[in-house]
Amino acid sequence: MSDEIIYFAIISDTHIGPTADYSRHGHTPLPCAQKLVEVINNLPVKPDFVIHTGDIVTDPDPASYQLAASVLSQIKAPVYYVNGNHDTARDIHTYLPMGPKDDVSDDLDILSYTFDVKGYRFLVLDARGPDEIDPHGLLSEAQLDLVRREAQPDGPPLTVFIHYPVLPLNSIWMDAYMLVINGAELHQALLPARDRLRGIFHGHVHQNMQTLQDGILYVATASAFSQFSAWPNDVVTGFDPDQLPAYSFVHLMPEQTIIHQHTFPRRP
Repeated sequence: MSDEIIYFAIISDTHIGPTADYSRHGHTPLPCAQKLVEVINNLPVKPDFVIHTGDIVTDPDPASYQLAASVLSQIKAPVYYVNGNHDTARDIHTYLPMGPKDDVSDDLDILSYTFDVKGYRFLVLDARGPDEIDPHGLLSEAQLDLVRREAQPDGPPLTVFIHYPVLPLNSIWMDAYMLVINGAELHQALLPARDRLRGIFHGHVHQNMQTLQDGILYVATASAFSQFSAWPNDVVTGFDPDQLPAYSFVHLMPEQTIIHQHTFPRRP
């Protein structure tokens, strides 16, 4: 058990396009990302690292990633990335430098790795499946084996990052389209480590959400530019125009985890 306290910020679903004026869901993502970088760099507590839980861009093209890199490289902390359904692992490897880490695979089409900070263990999973199942996620058997190796009963505090929600969210459209298809297998693989697990953090749903099952906490961070609606009876994708962009700030402490979920104003 680590006796240190670490802090990290989570950003998600920036959906940066190829040009500064690109818009989506009624909003322009780039100014929101610029504002978020400014907010993070001026936090009263400096994060030990920042992690982006995927959908860095909307379309995986060089112009979009170059624009994203020009903004996100200004973050004054080590930055890590998760492969989203709008991303490709190869593009993230190519355009976006990351903090110190241990890659799980030499395959540039897989973005899965571990890193350690002050005695805490972090695992990043790649659940991007073939295009025909998009926007669902799917974990390969190799990724599930990795989880089984990492999620042992004994070891340092463990935190996992993935783009997609793992368990059903009681929203008709989200459960029909957004989940990790074999999420139940992932949950079972994590159960042996539940006493070590500090949280499974994801994006994709463009909402702040928390799900607790079998003592394991799953936490979604809202989008950095536009939020979906997720009411139980929603059957098609809805949007909540009144919700501001957001990020999360996480405190990992020896005996507890604290998660602050903050909004921030859009830059005009």
